Amino acid sequence: MSPHVLILGGTTEARELAAALTALPGLRVTTSLAGRVSRPGTVTGEVRIGGFGGAEGLARWLREERVDALVDATHPFAEEITSNAARAAAATGVPLVVLRRPGWQPGPEDRWSPVPSLSAAADLLPALGRRIFLTTGRLGLPAFAHLTDLHFVVRSVEPPDPPLPLRTEVLLARGPFTADEETALLSAHCIDVLVTKDSGGTATSAKLTAARRLALPVVVVQRPALPEGVEAVPDVAGVLARLGVG
Repeated sequence: MSPHVLILGGTTEARELAAALTALPGLRVTTSLAGRVSRPGTVTGEVRIGGFGGAEGLARWLREERVDALVDATHPFAEEITSNAARAAAATGVPLVVLRRPGWQPGPEDRWSPVPSLSAAADLLPALGRRIFLTTGRLGLPAFAHLTDLHFVVRSVEPPDPPLPLRTEVLLARGPFTADEETALLSAHCIDVLVTKDSGGTATSAKLTAARRLALPVVVVQRPALPEGVEAVPDVAGVLARLGVG
């Protein structure tokens, strides 16, 4: 029976990893997607959609499907999924590899304010500006819903569900975007504060370049810590090496 690798996906790196693994002979590769986006990017290999039912459900799936290695390549802020992956791996003895792109680092011209949570970001905003470009994802919008005096521009792939801030303009779009496009967007909407999560990577970093060009303050929500005893590798090559196939 071919060795079976389960990828908890949804990121660009997860798609790259699936393509790299399926190109190797003798491997069965399954990517699991949460199903929160109606039109996910193309994934190579087998794909399953939906949750597992917590750590216990994931552990059961690992046993039933005879998974030999588990790779958590979810978003750096998918804290619950990462916790469930660590618990399921420990319960089943399946090796776990966590793939996390490196976080962003500010340059000398950046005006960043790091905060530990979305609620902390919301607390900081009234002192920084009135027109906010909010790029923390549609699921985090309720943390800002009480800020009725601020105007928010929100960009999302899917329409967000309420509650939303009272003054919210939604832009439905899928990246990546160039630095010039982001600069034009910030200027056209008279944005004076950018709020983002430390997602890392290059796919969404153009907005940081645009904010630097316009000397705008940026509120950066820091990543949650990994579960105790879990370490991450920064790229697909690192995963392949950990799996012994690189």
